[in-house]
Amino acid sequence: MKILILRFSSIGDIVLTTPVVRAIKQQVPGAQVHYCTKPQFKAIVAHNPYIDKIHYLPEKLNDLVAELKAEKFDYIVDLHNNLRTRLIRAKLSVPAKGFDKLNIWKWLLVNLKINRLPKVHIVDRYLAAAAKLGIKNDGLGLDYFIPAADEVDLSSLPESHQKGYVAFAIGAQHATKRLPLERLLELCEKINRPIILLGGKEDATTGEEIQRYFQNRTTNNERRTTIYNACGKYNLNQSASLVRQAEVVFSHDTGLMHIAAAFKKKIFSIWGNTVPEFGMYPYRTDFTVLENRNILCRPCSKIGYAACPQGHFKCMREIKFEFTLP
Repeated sequence: MKILILRFSSIGDIVLTTPVVRAIKQQVPGAQVHYCTKPQFKAIVAHNPYIDKIHYLPEKLNDLVAELKAEKFDYIVDLHNNLRTRLIRAKLSVPAKGFDKLNIWKWLLVNLKINRLPKVHIVDRYLAAAAKLGIKNDGLGLDYFIPAADEVDLSSLPESHQKGYVAFAIGAQHATKRLPLERLLELCEKINRPIILLGGKEDATTGEEIQRYFQNRTTNNERRTTIYNACGKYNLNQSASLVRQAEVVFSHDTGLMHIAAAFKKKIFSIWGNTVPEFGMYPYRTDFTVLENRNILCRPCSKIGYAACPQGHFKCMREIKFEFTLP
């Protein structure tokens, strides 16, 4: 069978589809697995050995439809299930199944604070979309494949971080999913180990402020808080390499959290306006949730905002940092 998997974005969501890719390739005899995504996410899928061919979303949807029609697929697994992917399914006119986004139940939780969401991880909902192919969850968790050229040699890091460090993914697409600066400083202080800050170029300034704050501070502990700001200095695969080699990982609800889960890292998962009940918590790895469950306005969105709609941002400002490092 020639099978097409659709998932256009984003980093974490694509990583969460990897158990479906692997299951189809390994469990459907002779399957040819094609994957369609946006070109900016090439790094996530390009080195996956379970994908036979990748298609990238161009500016014109009709161009993609023509390309996909020429492949003569037998089945489509739609793990995005939005307007564009539904149009593709309609135009290709082959058997297809989209995953259940649970939008009604999410709306109830966000707007009325009524939780009717099933206690099912999104990975299992993705797998259900491909159930007609006869696949089952193999229990192996997520995949992330780093090309050899992007593996980061620890000897290239500052000497303070060469013998071990904590990775802290400080970024997130929406501000209401990120700790404010003063709380980032507080958490880094509590971690009290060498820390590598990870994020994109947009997080570099925050990283510099954190690094500057700790630069001249000393403690009596040998493993004191020492910051290396790596935000914007590494590509995604290199950042994944740093996550893979970390002792533990702290992360907001963002893509690097799921990459850390793919490497079976111990994760301290920080949640602001979103909640783990949406089904996107770290998958099949040891994790601790850090969240404020003592406010009634949370969750205020299934995605996030540029600023707290209530103005107080208590979901992040009043999280208690209660944890024990291994």
